[in-house]
Amino acid sequence: MDPAKLQQMMAQAQQMATKLQEEMKNKTAQGQSGGGMVLATVNGHGDLTALKIDPRAVDARDVGMLEDLVVAAVHDAHARVKEMLQTEMQKLTGGMMPPLF
Repeated sequence: MDPAKLQQMMAQAQQMATKLQEEMKNKTAQGQSGGGMVLATVNGHGDLTALKIDPRAVDARDVGMLEDLVVAAVHDAHARVKEMLQTEMQKLTGGMMPPLF
């Protein structure tokens, strides 16, 4: 492949990555567990930004269940961010990128 063409393609890929990073910065996804008793919100970079726990999920005798619900909600939110990222990548590349995950 022509080195100039390769360099041009690399520059375009970098521009797409920068654009995607900017777009994802402002997006959020919410995950849930326990039928919505625990809600976790993460931003497009995967950072946990909010956590809501219904008081009915709090039982001092079963802290382990609450911990599991929190982990499950955060995991669900991260999965949704990955799906969002995949969708945005497909849009940017016209569907020419293989799946990321």
